Amino acid sequence: MKGRGVIQKKICMLGGFAVGKTSLVKRFVTAQFSEKYHTTIGVKIDQKSLCVDDTEVHLVLWDMYGEDDFQKVRASYLRGSSGYLLVIDGTRKETLDVARQLRLLASQSMGAVPYVLMINKHDLRESWKVTPEMYKDLASNACLVLQSSAKTGEGVELAFLELAKQMLKI
Repeated sequence: MKGRGVIQKKICMLGGFAVGKTSLVKRFVTAQFSEKYHTTIGVKIDQKSLCVDDTEVHLVLWDMYGEDDFQKVRASYLRGSSGYLLVIDGTRKETLDVARQLRLLASQSMGAVPYVLMINKHDLRESWKVTPEMYKDLASNACLVLQSSAKTGEGVELAFLELAKQMLKI
């Protein structure tokens, strides 16, 4: 491969409990989806390389436990990240408040790094409780906002590719 060679970037998956972070990573890394729910305890790290223009980007994906009333994401886990995916569950309004808290924590811990806002579970669109107006504040600084589905794969590759492109610019 010509160009800049291989560049490694750390990406964090941020969002509330059960928004689909682990399923999105699994869909991206292995092109698989499981209906079975698995709670992430701590951090699960996966890796995948992709080509952006003439550069191979090796992504190290930190899939963190979902934040809720009992468990808060540690700022130390975020350090060294070049970007992140902020995930909301379209069927649950309460995941918006968690996303806002995590966006603030990410900004304080990582500085001005790019992020993609994913409104997940688009395969359940008829059950959505979240509207674009509700997440307008979160979308304003995102490099990309998209509706996604780990189940169907909708928007998954695009989210990681666009984040990789934006991370190469900084």
